[in-house]
Amino acid sequence: MAVRIQSVTSGSPAERVGIRADDMILSINGEPIRDEIDYQALTAETSLKVIIDDGKLKREFDIQKEEWEPLGLCLDETKIMKPRHCCNHCLFCFVDQLPKGMRSTLYVKDDDWRHSLMMGNYVTLTNVSEEEFQRIIRRKASPLYISVHATDPEIRCAILRNPKAGNLMQRLKKLKKNGIEFHCQIVLCPEINDGKILFRSIEDLASLWPSARSLAIVPVGLTMHRAGLTEIKQFDSVSADALLKKIQTYQDRFLKEFGTRFVFPSDEFYCLSHQKLPEDSEYEDYPQIENGVGMLRLLEQECKDAAEELLTRKETNKPVRRRILIPTGVSAQPFIQKLVSRYAPEWTEVKVIAVKNRFFGETITVTGLIVGQDLVSSLQGIECDEILICDTMLRENTDRFLDDMTLDEVCNKLRCPVKVIPNNGESLIRALWGMEDEDV
Repeated sequence: MAVRIQSVTSGSPAERVGIRADDMILSINGEPIRDEIDYQALTAETSLKVIIDDGKLKREFDIQKEEWEPLGLCLDETKIMKPRHCCNHCLFCFVDQLPKGMRSTLYVKDDDWRHSLMMGNYVTLTNVSEEEFQRIIRRKASPLYISVHATDPEIRCAILRNPKAGNLMQRLKKLKKNGIEFHCQIVLCPEINDGKILFRSIEDLASLWPSARSLAIVPVGLTMHRAGLTEIKQFDSVSADALLKKIQTYQDRFLKEFGTRFVFPSDEFYCLSHQKLPEDSEYEDYPQIENGVGMLRLLEQECKDAAEELLTRKETNKPVRRRILIPTGVSAQPFIQKLVSRYAPEWTEVKVIAVKNRFFGETITVTGLIVGQDLVSSLQGIECDEILICDTMLRENTDRFLDDMTLDEVCNKLRCPVKVIPNNGESLIRALWGMEDEDV
């Protein structure tokens, strides 16, 4: 068991003792190095005994450094940190609902606890052996992000279609016993894991507080590409409203018992039921923002703060009339329209266009799953000077939409500049006012 050293930081403790790139790191303080998790945990100490294989012989280095001072090694993780594949066959798996012909990487199902620790990915723990589970405990891997879906063993096995999925509560109790924190999510499917099953899950997970830090309730996402898959119902305005009322009772109770609301429904339930969003303070520290819990409220708060900071001291030049289009998901369109109506300059005409998702199906209403061809079909022929799109529509660090259309292709088809803005309120205010290049 060894990992190649890709590079060594100049002036670091590792460089000072003579460790070089392309050496193989075998162990630190007698423990083998499997991946970045081991490396980070073991190099936190002040006194290290590092064994290296340079291709000719094994060498041992005794290194003294400050606590938490980086050792200075960058590991080659091309293979060792390659995402581990999911071994479940979930009833609602989004990958199973993708249309054919997309790039192969989109069909990869990952379920890797290491990525949960480092990037906040949700995992089920069903592909974690007992040995690997003990490594989680030994390395104090905290916090983790756990896909629960149901705490009832039989129901969870049925949802994940994995006979090994029923031991989750035992494992979560062990994590709590060993001081490891975790956030949870439940993808809610009507008549499958809602009702009494959901209430039991909430109670079970709340019993693990404070190790269980929060619980997000997210409605199942269903595309139109479900031929041959299990029939699953969707939430409507009535069922979403009933769910929000029930969760509110839990929030009130947990706030008194724990000092936290603990369980948080995603924004989609509020959009479906046309209920008013909770206030900023009710989302506490937004522990489930990546799950779409509080994203709209946070955007509104960021817009308010940015407007107070940027617009009160802005010296406006002679107004130039601008016509802007902002495409967004169907569910968020009314909310975004209210925001831009409140904060856009009076000389700027802004239209917020709800883009129907014909690629995945019109049941998909979130902004992040809008593809290039649907942008073109929805916006073509509408006169404007600029189109603003949220960066969540593009694959991270690329200019490609999920249907593989590029940003340039969309611009050329619409014959209009398309500007990508980060998903935060300040960026929206700056874009509306043409302040993108100005300092705060």
